[in-house]
Amino acid sequence: FCVRSGPFHGQSKSLLSFSGAMVDVSKWPLFSLLSTEELATIRQACVFGTSANEAIYITHSNEVFAFGLNTSSCLGTGDSLSTIVPKKLDFLRGKKVVSLSYGSGPHVLLATDDGQMFAWGHNGYSQVGNGTTNQGLSPVLVTANLQNKKVREVACGSHHSMALTHDGEVFAWGYNNCGQIGSGSTANQPYPRKVTGCLQGKTSVGITCGQTSSMAVIENGEVYGWGYNGNGQLGIGNNGNQLTPCRLAGLQGLCIQQIVSGYGHCLALTDEGLLYAWGANTYGQLGTGNKSNHLSPVQIMADKERVVEVAACHSTHTSAAKTQSGQVYMWGQCRGQSIVIPHLTHFTNTDDVFACFATPSVMWRLMSVEPDDFLTVAEALRKEFDSPETADLKFSVDSKYIHVHKAVLKIRCVGSSWTEDQQEVIEIGQFSYPVYRSFLQFLYTDTVDLPPEDAIGLLDLATSYCENRLKRLCQQIIKRGITVDNAFTLLSAAIRYDAEDLEVFCFRFCVNHLTQVTQTGAFWQVDGAMLKEFICRASRCGAFKN
Repeated sequence: FCVRSGPFHGQSKSLLSFSGAMVDVSKWPLFSLLSTEELATIRQACVFGTSANEAIYITHSNEVFAFGLNTSSCLGTGDSLSTIVPKKLDFLRGKKVVSLSYGSGPHVLLATDDGQMFAWGHNGYSQVGNGTTNQGLSPVLVTANLQNKKVREVACGSHHSMALTHDGEVFAWGYNNCGQIGSGSTANQPYPRKVTGCLQGKTSVGITCGQTSSMAVIENGEVYGWGYNGNGQLGIGNNGNQLTPCRLAGLQGLCIQQIVSGYGHCLALTDEGLLYAWGANTYGQLGTGNKSNHLSPVQIMADKERVVEVAACHSTHTSAAKTQSGQVYMWGQCRGQSIVIPHLTHFTNTDDVFACFATPSVMWRLMSVEPDDFLTVAEALRKEFDSPETADLKFSVDSKYIHVHKAVLKIRCVGSSWTEDQQEVIEIGQFSYPVYRSFLQFLYTDTVDLPPEDAIGLLDLATSYCENRLKRLCQQIIKRGITVDNAFTLLSAAIRYDAEDLEVFCFRFCVNHLTQVTQTGAFWQVDGAMLKEFICRASRCGAFKN
């Protein structure tokens, strides 16, 4: 099950064109609870929570499901019960989600394509935005001070919330102990309040939250920050908290395209692909080569090629970046290790860094499935197996045709000789249709689906073509399908095709079920020499002791 990255808090809309790398959602353990059929319905997904134990996903039919631990009723299911079975959030049915974010409580914010905003979960500081401090058991539509406004992006800090409207206004509410609401005071804000001060009259294009800090990017590429600044995460050259937005002078002359916040640090990407970092650096999350905090932006990865995407999340101390050629780097806290210099990984996207190395292993943004018409190379190849429309070669087996492509056979059958290259039809007589079709299908799909008895024939074919991986798959099928009735037949085949591991497995099965196996027809149909050899081996194993 593969997905690609989509808009999430802290990511400017202009970066969507970079979101093409494929992501395997099963790298987040929580999704192993879903069946293949359920995974196939997913259009968007997000894993969140202090232990990455909660998940929300949206299907292609715009139905919203949630499952997991349900801390502070953050699943929005109407109760505080945990669930390993996905529950449908009927209140959000038919809504197309464009942005989603989560806090540390956690609380959840969600924006839809029609500009509506919903919130639920932990509400001890009014971060849900409904004017109360009552826990939000179910999604509520947040409307206070947002009449005639359309929300396009949401962001959550630990216990505060932000929303960006289509006309570029920023609203904030919730916990305000450090000025993260930007209201000029430290009083908690029970419902959305427009952030003004230095942002008054300016059009914002992106927002992001640290644990207790807030940042905004405006359309000319300037960055403003407010809230907690004890580690320099506002990037303004000092470590004093700011109760109203303050411009980052250290980015003067640069046009910031994307900004993301970690727990106490920030990363900013310019429109020229330059990367800057500032704030807390206890785990090396700034990527400067040491663990010293920086109160002002400092350029990193200057010796690398152009950076096209950066990633961070307020609940982790992990950083990641992707370059123009698709290389992915990670640094900061990575599975308990402090990596102080960006480390080149084998990943193809920044999301996998968080799945495999962040603590907790949350998603740093909402993930969106590829469109239905998108096919990977492997999927396209699988689809064209036995397709008369595109095939240039036919195999005739038991008077039935199997359509294939000569190029695929040449590429896959390394070491095999296809001397019939100029033929359009090749007759196959020594193998059955199910066996030979399964062999050819394996060349297109790397998978085998046959009953154990037919897998014996395929094992013979795999042996003759020196396809060792196919031999191993056949042996697995045979091992999993062995019974008292077919055990001796399978043992005979394992000996005949020199499959040592399989032979040992089948022999032990026969000895363990000796009385029953010796009553089967297969046992008495083998030739005398093999029967004698079996009895001798079995006696050496103590099978006939009194």
